[in-house]
Amino acid sequence: MALTTSDRVAAVIVTHRRADLLRASLEVVAAQSAPVEWIIVVDNGCERAVSDAVAEIAGDRGVYLPSRTNLGGAGGFAYGFLTALALGADAVWCADDDGRPEGPEVLATLQECAQRHGLDEVSPVVCNLDEPDLLAFPLRRGLEWRRRRGELIDPANPDDDLLPGIASLFNGALISAASMERIGVPDLRLFIRGDEVEYHRRLARSGLKFGTCLSCAYLHPDGSDEFKPILGGRMHTQYPDNEGKRFFTYRNRGYLMNQPGMRHLLPQEYARFGWFFLVKQRDPAGFRDWLRLHRMGRRERFERP
Repeated sequence: MALTTSDRVAAVIVTHRRADLLRASLEVVAAQSAPVEWIIVVDNGCERAVSDAVAEIAGDRGVYLPSRTNLGGAGGFAYGFLTALALGADAVWCADDDGRPEGPEVLATLQECAQRHGLDEVSPVVCNLDEPDLLAFPLRRGLEWRRRRGELIDPANPDDDLLPGIASLFNGALISAASMERIGVPDLRLFIRGDEVEYHRRLARSGLKFGTCLSCAYLHPDGSDEFKPILGGRMHTQYPDNEGKRFFTYRNRGYLMNQPGMRHLLPQEYARFGWFFLVKQRDPAGFRDWLRLHRMGRRERFERP
């Protein structure tokens, strides 16, 4: 199941009404030094500007998949992954409309790293689009949070280019098609938020070998602002900046925390969010809403607002 440098690769990009941003992603994906045989774009907005961009930039390699139903990120990637498998791809390379690979050598670097380490999935480091030395999302190692790209490198072994057992899905991840026979495709019900965490949960439980390659990066808008420090920064909790994102984040977290491999985190989940809403924010109504959404997820009530 391991990835190789000779794999036939399909890139899958999901977009929703961000045609201008999509063009920047498409241009870097299409210009990779390693061949990308298919460039699949799932368009949740069904826009002419998106189909034009795919035709112009991807040319004959472009596969435009318009959807009149907004499938969200989870459903969009599921649709794209299944299409890639149907086309005969050996590996799927994930991308997003608001992010892009750091340069033209990212795919080749991922493939070489995966082949050398025998990986079934490999991810680049996800860095801040505006400040590439910073991580786009903080990464916790034990009790410490890492916020800079250089902090991921082991000072005792600076030539080691792999963080085993850690992956950021779906920002630049490369996954073997054979691996999907074990882990499936993303869960449409989650729509947005937490779909990549749930997919990572499956990957971690599958017995497949995966990790993050430290010698290449995927650039993404900063997402660290919604992770709020508590207890003097020793722990963090998540508070997205709008009601819609909070709905899907908290509902989907409820579902996730009720799944095998995640249940041991449930006491910590209650403690962190209880402290954040009741002690730090002094917001009992916010905590009640969090409980309501969390309960919806645990009961697998996947209706949308």
